[in-house]
Amino acid sequence: MMQKPPFEFDIRVTSDKKKKKTGRRGMSGAFETSQKQCDFPGCEAAGLYRAPKSPDLLDEFFWFCKDHVREYNLKWNFFNGTSDDEFQKFLDKSRVWERETKPFSQKDDGRAWARLGVDDPMGILGEKATQNPGRVATTVTRKLPSTERKALEILDARDTWTRAEIRKQYKSLVKDLHPDMNGGNRDDEARLQEVVWAWDQIRESRYFRD
Repeated sequence: MMQKPPFEFDIRVTSDKKKKKTGRRGMSGAFETSQKQCDFPGCEAAGLYRAPKSPDLLDEFFWFCKDHVREYNLKWNFFNGTSDDEFQKFLDKSRVWERETKPFSQKDDGRAWARLGVDDPMGILGEKATQNPGRVATTVTRKLPSTERKALEILDARDTWTRAEIRKQYKSLVKDLHPDMNGGNRDDEARLQEVVWAWDQIRESRYFRD
């Protein structure tokens, strides 16, 4: 009694060879299981060899016998009908695996939104809308505790300002960020909480004059 092969399939070498004969090309490139007739006009031999129909139809094939596939291959020219410029472009792309390197965008080129993946064909957002100047650089002119220094950064203030000047900056930020001033929009709530925390540190600090 023949035992059932392990793993539910036959692992014998002879069995593997039998499978490879089905639908496989031989060393000569022939498809031994092909039932097609040679596509060469007037030829009735078996079409065991396939050849692409054209450079634009590389996935569609003619089927030829051995003699006619050799004749077809001798006449085959992938670049037939290609101009010198097109041929040079093909070579240039081949050197980089058809993935050309895009030039770096220049500063102030008006494509700030496009670089971030935002499609704004009408230019509603403006060319410089994403050119964030960043927070005002805090010029370090005197030593401050890290808490007060962080508060100044959040408020975009300088360490030379008086408490009254910083308070004016604080009120301006609150006005811009508060939901009541933005139609109930609460997207800036986290930033608003930072601003309120920062002002609390400055208000209670002994390092700023009134």
